[in-house]
Amino acid sequence: MRSPDRGVRRLAAGGYWRRKMVGLRFRCGIGGLFKVPATQQRRSRAYSVSQDFAEVLRKPKRQLTKLVFPLQELERQLAPDTRPSLHLKLFEPSLEDIARADDLFTATDRHRIEYLSSAVRLEHAPDLLRPEVCFIGRSNVGKSSLIKALFSLAPEVEVRVSKTPGHTKKMNFFKVGKYFTMVDMPGYGYRAPEDFVDMVETYLKERRNLMRTFLLVDSAVGIQKTDNIAIEMCEEFALPYVIVLTKIDKSSKGRLLKQVLQIQKFVDSQTQGCFPQLFAVSAVTYSGIHLLRCFIAHITGNLKANDSQFS
Repeated sequence: MRSPDRGVRRLAAGGYWRRKMVGLRFRCGIGGLFKVPATQQRRSRAYSVSQDFAEVLRKPKRQLTKLVFPLQELERQLAPDTRPSLHLKLFEPSLEDIARADDLFTATDRHRIEYLSSAVRLEHAPDLLRPEVCFIGRSNVGKSSLIKALFSLAPEVEVRVSKTPGHTKKMNFFKVGKYFTMVDMPGYGYRAPEDFVDMVETYLKERRNLMRTFLLVDSAVGIQKTDNIAIEMCEEFALPYVIVLTKIDKSSKGRLLKQVLQIQKFVDSQTQGCFPQLFAVSAVTYSGIHLLRCFIAHITGNLKANDSQFS
């Protein structure tokens, strides 16, 4: 492992995003991937199954699996004797756990979910003690659309979504009651903000309450050059992160399966800090949204998933 002082000097020389990085890695122990805030306890407030999830539970088993666990349904396409591991058992919550997570994302008078503020610099960001997760990805990968889908049980939350790539120019903070915060980051690549490097790199390196970074990849095109730079940056900064495949409604089963297998192989062989299990979502059909809500609730310490193999 290289000297930390040397790493600081290199980063200070111009920022990770401004240089082409090859093969730089901070090793991150497997325990770091599965870490949950020790100070957070399981939420005690009573929950009830939302009307939205009650409708999901009434679906036939195959449709329910496709909506809640889309990669499990996709895995059926593989021959059992040649099936590679997609690590789908690492986080496999019960339907009761998922209902509890949906309750966490449901706004009430006493549990407010709302846009908090925007910032172009870390020093302008709200000073919060609660756990935080952020979403990064290429322009037009669907970050804002995904966050809007995650907040669909709190429709009064204003999440601006645009058909124009690069619409998000600031870090947008949303609070989920008193439990955690979600951050919509500006996109990288096409029409990225001029101060993207200073804004995003500083946040990722120095935000102390950042629990997990969700790196979004368009399932139709797979990991691109700019995605590789983002992945290398997460590895360099020793950030625990998760790859989320977006827009799965846009791809055929065959195309999607090919991308999933390629990205899974990449994660298994080329990353240290990435959570081994991929997540796949559609902001249009809401496939995978319930599971992702549950994962966010779990890693922020607000829900202990009974069937999960990590804690």
